[in-house]
Amino acid sequence: MTLNIAALAVLCISVFGIAVVAEDPYRFFTWNVTYGDIYPLGVRQQGILINGQFPGPDIHSVTNDNLIINVFNSLDQPFLLSWNGVQQRRNSFEDGVLGTTCPIPAGGNFTYILQVKDQIGSFYYFPSLAFHKAAGGFGGIRILSRPRIPVPFDDPAGDYTVLIGDWYKLNHTDLKSQLDSGRKLPLPDGILINGRGSNGAYLNVEQGKTYRLRISNVGLENSLNLRIQNHKLKLVEVEGTHTLQTTYSSLDVHVGQSYSVLVTADQPAQDYYIVVSSRFTSTVLTTTGILRYSNSAGPVSGPPPGGPTIQIDWSLNQARSIRTNLTASGPRPNPQGSYHYGLINTTRTIILSGSPGIVNGKQRYAINSVSYVAPDTPLKLADYFKIPGVFRVGSISDRPTGGGIYLDTSVLQTDYRTFVEFVFQNDEDIIQSYHLDGYSFFVVGMDGGQWTPASRNTYNLRDAVSRSTTQVYPKSWTAIYIALDNVGMWNLRSEFWARQYLGQQFYMRVYTTSTSIRDEYPVPKNALLCGRASGRHTRPL
Repeated sequence: MTLNIAALAVLCISVFGIAVVAEDPYRFFTWNVTYGDIYPLGVRQQGILINGQFPGPDIHSVTNDNLIINVFNSLDQPFLLSWNGVQQRRNSFEDGVLGTTCPIPAGGNFTYILQVKDQIGSFYYFPSLAFHKAAGGFGGIRILSRPRIPVPFDDPAGDYTVLIGDWYKLNHTDLKSQLDSGRKLPLPDGILINGRGSNGAYLNVEQGKTYRLRISNVGLENSLNLRIQNHKLKLVEVEGTHTLQTTYSSLDVHVGQSYSVLVTADQPAQDYYIVVSSRFTSTVLTTTGILRYSNSAGPVSGPPPGGPTIQIDWSLNQARSIRTNLTASGPRPNPQGSYHYGLINTTRTIILSGSPGIVNGKQRYAINSVSYVAPDTPLKLADYFKIPGVFRVGSISDRPTGGGIYLDTSVLQTDYRTFVEFVFQNDEDIIQSYHLDGYSFFVVGMDGGQWTPASRNTYNLRDAVSRSTTQVYPKSWTAIYIALDNVGMWNLRSEFWARQYLGQQFYMRVYTTSTSIRDEYPVPKNALLCGRASGRHTRPL
């Protein structure tokens, strides 16, 4: 349904209650999602466009802004957008994944009501249903600091979104059909920079000035390395955390991750290669873009600079060097280091291990042996309306079982206001990447081999980076700490998109007996209701 601005204002007050106050601005967006022909690798494909754009438009916002995004679905199938890294404080109903939100039907529309509460940084949105992500529909999200909050670097001369990702020449429908038939996907065909193939993407700079690049890997499976010929990358922010300002010659960006770097145009005025190549693959995929000086004296010259390929230690050492700037402000004036996560005792350890397997003759993937199957009703709506038979609490173990994989609607029960340790154990010979909606977590440790309690002796308990997506290297483990301060139903998934689609995900139910809106908002008044929630009533205005 279409809502006018006055109705939206009333609706937002209804949804957020006393938590939304007058000084938090509203930003309104109207998006029309359509199919359109795109040619990123020289072959015509059916792309998913937002307001005719591929990639979609950036969302510009400031800490605590309310984002009112009216999405018209002009596709011929249901559609949802999710907001990678936006925490949806107390409001998992708006998360835009199938476990929380009913799909927008073909020809219908839905107005997302989001607040970027207590957040800064670089993120992205993407289509979460079917295999739509392989067709586009993604775009950048930037959340700027409020004017009076200090930022630990000078304002850049320009601020660019750089969306990188691997890409198939096949249409998204063909890829989905392959997965539905039980087959694995082939290797991707190439890499895109801002939706363009080789030398199709340009970033314009002026000599002597410094620019911010917000880099997100919006691809389907591959870790990617980004570098710029003859230029250095100064890391300043990772998924909402200001980092120590370490300078790199190239940067590994694992699938689903976002980084901000500063690049100074301090070289002779000409064009320079921007290079993105795949990591940990037998066949290295590479693409190039152009960094173009405004007074350029000539085109790119020489070969594109090479980068790391299969070296795990190089990437692991870089990951360990990414640390929080403890003295910098985050979304609030107080320093990021004022939260001493290393002094808090954990109350529970959850060990997660992904695995492949065959179920009913078809390829599936699992976490702790459970391959997720979506029910007919979003889990969050079933929980809110107390609809029985949709999911079982405790349907996934908090330790690997070692058994064969099986199908179930896996929901992990956790308690509000607890401090929990998660360990991702990767026993496979490929790199993996995991994302948790609704949260930012501290990446306290990663190393090769099997995790044991003695591994805690190696943890970084002082300045570990806080983020929402982490890599797990082959035959390795990664440990994170999470303060469970956001009630709701939250998706934890593999960012290897075929694996996510075939079951390598689950939902974490962060539970409290409280019904106060200080802990969780009620179902939005305009919520779409489907499955066994059809015919239920949202709240009156």
